[in-house]
Amino acid sequence: MRTKTFVCVKYGIRLDHFLTIELGVSRNSVTELIKSALVTVNDITQTKTGMKLNVQDSVHVTFPELKKHKEYKVDFDIPIIFEDEDILVINKPPSLTVHPAPSVKEPTLVDWLKSKNISLSSLSGEERNGIVHRIDKNTSGALVIAKNNTSHVNLAKQLEHRTLGRYYLALIDYPLKENMVVDKPVGRNPKNRLKMGITANGKAAKSAFCSLLTNEIENIELIAAKLYTGRTHQIRVHLNAIGRHILGDDLYGFKSQKDKIKRIMLHAYCLYLIHPKSGEDMRFTAPLYDDFKEQLYRFFTKEQIDETVRTDDIILRFNAVF
Repeated sequence: MRTKTFVCVKYGIRLDHFLTIELGVSRNSVTELIKSALVTVNDITQTKTGMKLNVQDSVHVTFPELKKHKEYKVDFDIPIIFEDEDILVINKPPSLTVHPAPSVKEPTLVDWLKSKNISLSSLSGEERNGIVHRIDKNTSGALVIAKNNTSHVNLAKQLEHRTLGRYYLALIDYPLKENMVVDKPVGRNPKNRLKMGITANGKAAKSAFCSLLTNEIENIELIAAKLYTGRTHQIRVHLNAIGRHILGDDLYGFKSQKDKIKRIMLHAYCLYLIHPKSGEDMRFTAPLYDDFKEQLYRFFTKEQIDETVRTDDIILRFNAVF
């Protein structure tokens, strides 16, 4: 098994926080390692994520062996928005899973990356090479890939400090009463393991929603969303909490018209970050896919869409309201 050892140089830092920084992976991944008794502090196994470390504490991590992922033939391509020696920004298509898992029986984004022989970071393990953050299978849009370990650590820290983030577009089934922030904890739904929900013991989660275009006859609205945290299904859960649902999202309550809406109408439209090497502020826009545009044109004119769906204007709306 692969192992790593780190020495703490800061008094009082939480074990999970320390490893998230040192490993450059998500807090959820670190929690899984700790809860699986794969982390020791000064040679004593620790299973409490919130343990406070002392200076010179030796933290040892053992990484479990991953099952060999079945290789699938990659017969698709993915639009590249930007690429240099450190990062790759892509426009993830809908219906594409980001990384392999036992339940995934088809090629993934990671399979595509490997088929292109793209240099990738290795911090998240072979199954998740290059993956710093993810998007749900049926959500499309901008995603950044780390091409080396230095970039991976830097981008992971940016995720934590929210200097890396995205603005989303979504079509919802009933207009917002007002532009708003939803600040409610998100955790696993105890009655349905496929779903997340607002739970008392969930993790802090905060989302902002802003109205862009409203079809008052059909009661359909195009909104933009900005995340201040990155919880699983966060946008969908927070919208459900205020009685709104994304078109196509029948998991959280939208009564999908399967003949017209094939997937959830949620798109990561704009990605912003600080370049891990140059320190330059960067922003990337991921064009909408045809299936999303088809739904937009059902409810709004091309002129309305062209005048409203602009990266600068969307960001200005959030800056003015929140």
